[in-house]
Amino acid sequence: MATILLDSPVGRLSVTEEGGAITALGWGGAAEGVETPLLAEARTQIADYFAGERDTFDLPLRVEGSDFQRAVCAAMLAIPFGETRTYGDLARDLGAPAQAVGQACGGNPIPLIIPCHRVLGASGLGGYSGSGGIETKVALLRHEGAAGLLI
Repeated sequence: MATILLDSPVGRLSVTEEGGAITALGWGGAAEGVETPLLAEARTQIADYFAGERDTFDLPLRVEGSDFQRAVCAAMLAIPFGETRTYGDLARDLGAPAQAVGQACGGNPIPLIIPCHRVLGASGLGGYSGSGGIETKVALLRHEGAAGLLI
């Protein structure tokens, strides 16, 4: 397992690789091990995303958790850059309660790369588990040009 730190417009991020896949992204933390080629590529892709030069990530990901957690993460990955869906939309697609989808979104181990910020409540923004909470979610949506719905 190796972890790198990188600065971003939404704070200092930590990205972890384990067994040839990105397994976690968080705020803060400590670097551990050496920067692998995959982590170097993650650093580049995240920088490109914030520079407006990338709207999708092309990194191997591994979501630890239940089949349902992986299904919700896959559904979030399918939401295009600059677009949003509601917890209810995903719930209908997955045949699950919206509350369960919300909990799985909150348990997303690789936020930003798996874009849980693109999932909204039926009548509001919903939550965001990353550092800064809703403010970070709004910043990411604005960055992606999805902020029209926030006005």
